[in-house]
Amino acid sequence: QAQLVESGGGLVQAGGSLRLACAASARSFSSYALGWFRQTSGQEREFVAAISRGGLKTYYPDSVKGRFTISRDNAKNTMYLQMNSLKPEDTAVYYCAADINLLLSSGTYGDTSSYEYWGQGTQVTVSS
Repeated sequence: QAQLVESGGGLVQAGGSLRLACAASARSFSSYALGWFRQTSGQEREFVAAISRGGLKTYYPDSVKGRFTISRDNAKNTMYLQMNSLKPEDTAVYYCAADINLLLSSGTYGDTSSYEYWGQGTQVTVSS
């Protein structure tokens, strides 16, 4: 079982940067595939990034590719999302997610149903 807690959200101007963190209390943190999602009011949760257990493979949608970077530190049980060149359309609540059985090679890393554990979310607001 894993518990996830996000931090690092806030208000930033367009073009700025934020770094989100997701701290996990879980045995064998390195056994979990991890992901970031975001959600705005009235919209479905949207895939933002995913990272493999060892951290060597990462996946992004075109909307954030080249601006966002996902990483993890298995020694610290923490995952990060570095967000650069932020745009007003990046405004959302950001959630981290984890699953011990997910195979990123299956291509389902962008589905919310692929993750068992979720954090409570952190608000990111980008002003224009």
